[in-house]
Amino acid sequence: MSPDNKLLPKRIILVRHGESEGNLDTAAYTTTPDHKIQLTESGLIQAQEAGARLHDLISSNSSSPEWRVYFYVSPYDRTRSTLREIGRSFSRRRVIGVREECRIREQDFGNFQVKERMRATKKVRERFGRFFYRFPEGESAADVFDRVSSFLESLWRDIDMNRLHINPSHELNFVIVSHGLTSRVFLMKWFKWSVEQFEGLNNPGNSEIRVMELGQGGDYSLAIHHTEEELEKWGLSPEMIADQKWRVNAHKGEWKDDCKWYFGDFFDHLTDSDKECETEAIEEEEVEEEEQKVELLTNSEDNNQQELCNGQCY
Repeated sequence: MSPDNKLLPKRIILVRHGESEGNLDTAAYTTTPDHKIQLTESGLIQAQEAGARLHDLISSNSSSPEWRVYFYVSPYDRTRSTLREIGRSFSRRRVIGVREECRIREQDFGNFQVKERMRATKKVRERFGRFFYRFPEGESAADVFDRVSSFLESLWRDIDMNRLHINPSHELNFVIVSHGLTSRVFLMKWFKWSVEQFEGLNNPGNSEIRVMELGQGGDYSLAIHHTEEELEKWGLSPEMIADQKWRVNAHKGEWKDDCKWYFGDFFDHLTDSDKECETEAIEEEEVEEEEQKVELLTNSEDNNQQELCNGQCY
C-alpha cells in the first residue's frame, strides 16, 4: 500500500441489525416506537455469528497482525444490541472506539404505525417510486440520502484529520452497524449510483455483512471480498458489477469514462456530435481559404492598377 493510503481504512463494512420483533411481526410497530424495537432471540444469535464472521475476516491477513476496528452504530435499540453481541468476538485492545451516529438511523416511517394503513401506504410507494416517496409524518429514501451524505463527509474528516489517532502501522477497519435501506443508500452515495440503480437493489438480510475493501490503487470495491453471484443477488446490474471489478485495481481519483449510467440517459441522441464538429471545422476552413483568396485577388488588382498608372494617375 502506498504511503498516501496508510491512514485509509482497509475495509468499510456495513452490517444490518439482527432479526427484530418488527421483522418477525409488523404489528409490533403499532404499540412500540420504531427506535425501541428489540432483537428477537434469533436476532441475538445472528448478531453473535456476524461478530465471529467479522473477526475471521479482519484477522485473516497474516501480514497485518496489528489490525484495529472502529465502530459506528445507529442509536436504535436493535442496532445497539447487535453491536453489543458483535463485540463479544473482539478483545478490548482491538477496538479503537465506537460512536453512536444518528445520521445512520433507520428511515423514519412516521410515529406509531397502523398495520393496515402502512400496508396500503407501501403499495402507494411502489407506484410512486421507492426513492422519492415520503411516508406521511416520515421520510423518503431521498431524505435518508441527504443525512447519509452528511455522515460520509464527517467520516472523511475523521480520516483526513486523523481524529481517531490511528497508528500508521495498524490496519484500520470501519464497521457501520445500521439498517437495510440506510446501507443501500450508503452504497448508492459512495459509488454514485443513480436513482434507477437504487430502485433495483435488494435489502440485505438480518446481520448480513457487505464489505467495501481497499484495492491496490486506493479505490474501494465490493468485488474484492464478494463474488459476482453475490453482487447479482444484491441487485447490481452487469454494468455496476463491471464497475466494481474495475475499482479493484483503479487508482484513487480515476474516472471510469465508459460508465454508461453517467452519459447514456442524457447524451445518447448526440452520437453524431463528433462528425458534426468535424463538418463545422471543415466549413470554417473553407470559409477561411475563400477569404484568403479574395484578399490575394484584391491585392493583385491593386498592384496591377499601380503598374498601369506608372506614377501618372491623378
